Amino acid sequence: MKKIPDDKIATIILAAGQGKRMKNPDLPKVLCNLNNKPLIEYVLSTAKSIGTKKIVVVVGHQKEKLIDFLKVKFPEVETCEQAEQLGTGHAVAQAEEYFIYNSKLVPDYSNDILILAGDVPLISANTLLKFYKAHIDSDADVSVLSTLAPDPTGYGRIVRSADKSFQKIIEHKDASETEKKINEINSGIFLAKSRLLFAALKNVSNKNEQKEYYLTDIIEILKRNDAIVRAFPLADFDELQGVNCVEDLERAAASLNKIQKKN
Repeated sequence: MKKIPDDKIATIILAAGQGKRMKNPDLPKVLCNLNNKPLIEYVLSTAKSIGTKKIVVVVGHQKEKLIDFLKVKFPEVETCEQAEQLGTGHAVAQAEEYFIYNSKLVPDYSNDILILAGDVPLISANTLLKFYKAHIDSDADVSVLSTLAPDPTGYGRIVRSADKSFQKIIEHKDASETEKKINEINSGIFLAKSRLLFAALKNVSNKNEQKEYYLTDIIEILKRNDAIVRAFPLADFDELQGVNCVEDLERAAASLNKIQKKN
C-alpha cells in the first residue's frame, strides 16, 4: 500500500512509563532492548515508514535518557513531558501545543493524529496503512484499531450494537458477563481528528478507581457530540502485544523471530 501523505497524518507515541516489572528501574521501559534494539525504535521506524513526518514522543520516567537516544537516532522527532503518570488521556493531552495554534505560534494542524504506544513494538506498517484507509473511507472522526483475542480476559472489549456498528469500549472489570464473552478487544491505537481529540480530552474526568484520565473516555464524549466513531478489527493479535515485563519481552522476541523468518 502507498504511504500516507505527510501533511495528512501526525503521530503521538506514548513513552512515559516506568515499567517496574521490566526489572531495570534506571531505564525507561521503551528503551529496553528487543533483539538488540530498543522497543521504541521499532515503533518509530514503523510510524515513519507509513509516511508520518511529524512525530511527538511523550516522555516521562528517566526522560533524559530517552531524549538523548532520540536526538541521536531520530533527531527530527519532538518530545513533550508527562511529569506525572496520570493516565493515557493525560499523556496525549500534553502534546496539544504541538498541534493547536497558540501564543507560541505553533502551526495549526487539523488533520488526523495516530496514537501509538512505545511499548508495542510489533505493530506493522501494513496494519496501520489498512487502518488509516478504513478510517478515511468511512469518513470517521475517530477510529479504534481492534483485534480478535484468543483469550480476551483483562482487555477492554469492543461493544457493538445489533447492526454491528461500534457502540463503546468497556473495560474488563466493568463488563457484564455477556460483555466478557466478547473477544474483540481494544488495541489502544487510535486515529482522531486533531481538533476533536484535544477538545474531547479537556472533558475527560479522573473519577475512577485509578484516579487517571483514560484516553478511551473520549469515545463516549465524542459520540455524545454526534462525532462519527468506528472500530476496525484489522490487526493480528500477536502484533498488538504490549511489553510490560521480562516474560512479555521474551514472547515478543519469539514473535519477532517468526515474522523475520517469514519475510
